[in-house]
Parts: sequence; C-alpha cells; structure tokens
Amino acid sequence: MTSMPVLGRREFLMLGGAALAGPLLARDAFAQLETDRPLHGISPFGDLKYGPDFTHFDYADPNAIKGGRISTQLSAWSFNQAPDTFDTLNSYVLRGNGAAGMGLTFASLLTGSADEMGAYYGYAAESVTVSEDRLAWQFRLRPEAVFHDGSPITADDVLFSITILRDEGHENLASTLRQIEEIEAVDERTLSVRLHPMAGISTVFTIAGCPIMSRGWWEGRTFDATLSEAPLGSGPYRVGRFNFGSFIEFDRVEDDWASALPAMRGRYNFDRIRYDYFRDRNASFEAFKAGVILFREEFTSRNWANDYNFPALVDGRVKLDEVPDETPSGGQAWFFNTRREKFADRRVRQAIGLLFDFEWTNKNIMFDSFERSNSFYEMTEHKAEGLPDEAELALLEPFRDELPEAVFEEPYLPPVSDGTGRIRERQREAIALLEEAGCTREGGRFVLPSGEPLIIEFLNNSQTFEAHHNGFIRNLQQIGIPASYRLVDASQYSLRTRQFDFDMIVSRHAMAPYPSRGIRQSFGSETANAPGSMNLAGVAHPAVDAILDRIIAAQSWEEFRTANRALDRILRAEHYYIFQWYKPARWLAFWDFYDRPETGPRFGHGVLDTWWTRPDQVRATGMSG
Repeated sequence: MTSMPVLGRREFLMLGGAALAGPLLARDAFAQLETDRPLHGISPFGDLKYGPDFTHFDYADPNAIKGGRISTQLSAWSFNQAPDTFDTLNSYVLRGNGAAGMGLTFASLLTGSADEMGAYYGYAAESVTVSEDRLAWQFRLRPEAVFHDGSPITADDVLFSITILRDEGHENLASTLRQIEEIEAVDERTLSVRLHPMAGISTVFTIAGCPIMSRGWWEGRTFDATLSEAPLGSGPYRVGRFNFGSFIEFDRVEDDWASALPAMRGRYNFDRIRYDYFRDRNASFEAFKAGVILFREEFTSRNWANDYNFPALVDGRVKLDEVPDETPSGGQAWFFNTRREKFADRRVRQAIGLLFDFEWTNKNIMFDSFERSNSFYEMTEHKAEGLPDEAELALLEPFRDELPEAVFEEPYLPPVSDGTGRIRERQREAIALLEEAGCTREGGRFVLPSGEPLIIEFLNNSQTFEAHHNGFIRNLQQIGIPASYRLVDASQYSLRTRQFDFDMIVSRHAMAPYPSRGIRQSFGSETANAPGSMNLAGVAHPAVDAILDRIIAAQSWEEFRTANRALDRILRAEHYYIFQWYKPARWLAFWDFYDRPETGPRFGHGVLDTWWTRPDQVRATGMSG
C-alpha cells in the first residue's frame, strides 16, 4: 500500500484529546461569533462560506436522482474500526472491531462542509446560541427530527448520547467530552452545555458531531458490550443485511426527515451502500474486477500503473479518474516505538531513518507517482520552513536546554539519493551516529550500549506494503541491523497496536485544521502510555506538551500557525518518525454506473456523499429498479 487512508471529516470533527493544563480557549477561538442570538453555523476562524439562507452545498446537486447501489471497501477508519474485519455494530467504544459505515445511521447536531476547513452547519439542531464568554452553548433541535421508528429526537436523547460516550465511549472521543462542565436538557428541544474554562474548541465540535442515539433503545443494554443488533438510528441510512467479518449493507431511509435540509440536499443518493471485507487489498481488487465491488479508491501505485488493464476497463465498463484533493496531506510515516530501549536515543532513530531510500522506492516500487513527505503538515502553511522566526523562537527558547540544536536551525530534511539504490555515504553516516550513541558491532551486528542486539521488526497486517519495506530492510541489514517484516491478521494487529506491542509500524496523522484537543492524543505525554491512544510513537516531551498548550489555546490564525510550526520543528528534529510519501490527488476506479455533480468538494472525493446512479444503470448495480 503506497499511502494510508486518513480519517473522514466526521471522524476529524469528533476526535478529542486528554486533559489540558493551559489557558482559556473556547471563548478565544470563537471570538468572531455573534453571541446571544441563534446561529445557523459556526467556524473557529473567519467567516462561513454559506449564509443563513443557503439552499445546498455547492458540491451537491439538489436534483440528484435517488436509487441504485454502490459497494466498496473501508478506506478510512477511526475509533475501534479495522480495515479488514468487524465483529460489532458499535463503532464508538474500545472493545471489538467496529463495522464500517455506522456513522451513516446517526444524525448529529451539526454537519461539516467539504468546501471549508472547520465550518459546520445545522443538522438535527436548527440553531446554536453562544454565550458572551463562549463557554455556554445552547442547541435548539428541529421539531421534525425523528428516529427511524418515527419517535422524536429529544434533547434528552442528545444528553444521553453525549454522556454515555463520555463515560463509556472510546477514549479518543470520551477524553474530549470530559471537558463538559454541565449539560442539561432544558426542555424537549433545547440542550444546554457549559464547557470547563480550560476546554478546547474541539470539545464544541465533538459535541456537535456526536451520533444521536435513542435513550429508550439503549435502556437495559450494556453500551460497551459486543453489539449484534442494529441500534435505533436517526441518520439517512439504516443497517440492512450484514455478516460479521464479511459485509454490511446500509439501506437509505426513503422518508428521511433531513433530506430537504440545506446541508443535506443532493446528498446520500444511493438506495444501498455496501461495505465488503477482504483479507487484503489484493483480494478486494480481484473483487472489483469481477464487479463485486463497484467503487474502489486505489492507494497502490503498482496497481494503478500496471493492473488496470482488465477487460471491463478496456471496453469502457470501468472508468478511472484522478481527482485533485486540497485536503491537507497529514503525514504518513514509520512510527518508532520509543517506549522500547532500542529507540530511546534520537541518534539511533536518525541513523535508521537515513537508511530509507525514498527515491529508489518511488522509482522502483511506486512508478515515480509520489512526493517525499517530511512533515505532518504537508500541503499547509503550518509546515516549518527556513530558520524559526521571532514568534516561533519565543515558544522554543524556554526549552533550548531540553531540545536538540537542530530545532533552532532549518527544519530537518532527509538526504536525497540518485535512485540507484547505492547509498554508501548515508550508510557511513548512519554507522557514525550509531557509534556516537554508544552502539558497537559484534560479529558484524550492532549491539546497544545495554548489550541488547539492535533488531527491528516492522509490523503490518497487509502484504501489499511488504515491497516498500524490502529495500529499507536490505539497507539496514547491510550495516548490521537485522530487520524483518512481520505480517499478522487484523485482530492481532489491532490488539498489538492498542497495547504498543511493536517495534515500528506504518501509520498516519492528519492534523486538525483548527485548535483541537485531539492533538494531545497524538503527541501528549499523558497519552504516551494510554492503551488505544494515537500516540503510537510514545512522544513524551515537556517542550512538546507546552507547544500543544499553545496550539490548543490559539486565539488567532497567526498564533495557531506559529505554534504548529514550532511543533513541526521539534517532531522532525527528534526523529520520532521516518516520513514516507504523499500525493495531492486521489485515484478513483468505478464501474460506469454513476453520475456526479459538476463541481466536486475541495476536500475529499465525495463519492458516497454526492454521487448518484444513472437511471439506465440501476439494474446493473444489483438493484431491482
């Protein structure tokens, strides 16, 4: 796999972080919001693109035809989901492997726009009112909002949903919801929330994006137990047929109460959305060629370059498209498990990173399709460049004694090779760094100062990524570092990553476009040893924690950008990660059954969200018409 799927916008909105010991934020980040009057939408910085009288998002066609079917494979996951299996219908708890697509079955208070970063508009809530101190938020529910059984969605249901997710939900969600100081159902349609003074902006967005569940349905059920019965939903789809570990279908709610809302018009047009599960993406590709899967987002350059030549594509029944995507790239990388002694010294980490030859990998494995990634902030102005400016230095100087000098220089960039695979100079540099760190060679192999052999196991659950490791492994072995690629099944992989039982793994961080407490889940000291957290590298650094405080507490776009650049400098200088590659576009392959709006979303491809089935092709998708 040449690139890792990233979180969807709803998952982005809902991700939270751990406790913050920093300055007041919520009222500062929303400083431009009008107070004490109902608002149709909110945004942390700047104006909303769509005014209170907008009729639909520009990337959705209000005349889109409903009908037909689309089948695909999970390509972005969050919370307890796994890409190649599922065993529970609750995707919002730590236990089990959650089913794909469950978010389709739930409404939320607000919904995001794929035209803007960090802008959200009324969904189940017709309006939101903010107090002058920006700590009290009141959501007014629409009178027409109902669950799938016709019962009304009440403020008490929203109260139940938020509190059960806070108390028993996945930690990446619960930790943010714990920043609520008070929550109350004022009346049947009014929910009042008061934030803790130290709460972050992400707390507001997490509340707004929580799935709205029925208190009545959940009474007498254990929330975090394995769920094999579809919960009562409130969104545009309901759970249809499913077989654990194999497939799950979602059927469109024909009389969905929200279909005419401005934020929902022209969206969710398929009568049925199906997710199929396969042991790996090679198997799913064969299913796509056979017409079992009808839409596929391709992540493997080898497949894209060589394998799309089967009969259905040659004769035009299958189409290919490369869609530009302005979504910030985030960073895909090998993550060092710095909890392990072998990776405790940054010089060891830097030495290992020198032995990854991107240019050779891109040329020989990925058909020169990708750009080298050097940061979690690719395709954003938050990526650090040049020497730190005065504002960045003000954040970094108090920690000069605790940081490598490289933080105060131009940000780290890995050397560029000629693509031939011969990197002897870099190997010599790596050997020098290892020896500087106290490592010695015994019998041609490196040994740590403790006497432990320096051996690396790359953990993965997919064979498709093995080729990308082989050249790296060869370079490591040539200087005396035994390395191997360990393939495990999805359940074991999920368990081992949650328990941090690995040497190095491939993962990806997508950075929030607004101040978010969720960033602590990725880099905060308090999450370094919290099972299931996203801090897979085990980052635990006082300077990082201080910078995270400033990111979360940013009162302006300039402060937010400066703090992110300072964080970028530290993470790159500390060599917690070996960054891989990115592509500012998406590769789409699909059977020629579909139409789409003339204008697509800026962020994402919008397939399940805004495409529709051509009337002449409904039967071809497997529907009766």
